[in-house]
Amino acid sequence: MNANSKDLSAGLLFVAIAALFAFQTRELDMGTPLRLGPGAFPLLLAGALGLLGVTIVAQSFRNPMTHEMTIPWRGIVLILLAPVAFGLTVRGLGLVAAIALVVAVSAFASRRMSLKLAVALIAGLTLFCVLIFNVGLGLPLRLIGPWLGG
Repeated sequence: MNANSKDLSAGLLFVAIAALFAFQTRELDMGTPLRLGPGAFPLLLAGALGLLGVTIVAQSFRNPMTHEMTIPWRGIVLILLAPVAFGLTVRGLGLVAAIALVVAVSAFASRRMSLKLAVALIAGLTLFCVLIFNVGLGLPLRLIGPWLGG
């Protein structure tokens, strides 16, 4: 039986970590179904991680690796730069421009992203974030920052 060794390794690692965390919860109080104790949530998370690991292991036998994969450097670099760009620009550009910048940088991490879809994502996510953080939560973030004359 041929298996995708990377998926097999990752799945087994997830199962091992889940077993370790489940073992660590043995002395914590689980509580009752209506009043969960401090050990219930970690045990549930360990169970979810273990189930994910078993699923990945099973998938590794279904989809054996047929070719070498290349490392997507463009995506890695752009996704890592996006939160840095936000942190550096949110006070100067303001919330609207900083979120638009982050979404634009993140959108083009994928080679399959079209300009039309990127513009729609920028508009939609910027509006969503302004409504959540500025209107809903009332965070004191300027919509338009001093770098843009706000």
